[in-house]
Amino acid sequence: MAVKKINQSDQPAATIFVVDDEPMLLEMAAMILAPLQFRVRTFRDPQTALAEFSKANPRPAVLVTDYAMHSMTGMDLIRECRRIQPEQKIVLLSGTVDESIYNNAEAKPDHFLAKPYQVSDFVNLVQSLAKE
Repeated sequence: MAVKKINQSDQPAATIFVVDDEPMLLEMAAMILAPLQFRVRTFRDPQTALAEFSKANPRPAVLVTDYAMHSMTGMDLIRECRRIQPEQKIVLLSGTVDESIYNNAEAKPDHFLAKPYQVSDFVNLVQSLAKE
């Protein structure tokens, strides 16, 4: 499947934050998104991602986070990021929970993607959110 690039060379690359405690999944996300003209910043530690998010200017176009991580969950990270930037576009990934995890949550992701996911689904989701 051909994937369209959404960025023209005269526009700055949109930044995507990817947070997952699995290094292989971070590397895969970077390999998928970087050729599409995104600036990809990966974080194994959600606390570090939150610190970088809080001082990022501009904020990332999209924040992609796993649910199950060591020091905090993806839902914790989403809650904290929404306090800083309520309109932040966020994707929650998980192979351990489903969308019901945030049914009663005050801060919700924009989209949920179950692992394992199709690369094309991931790309299309990130591209569509980055355009908004």
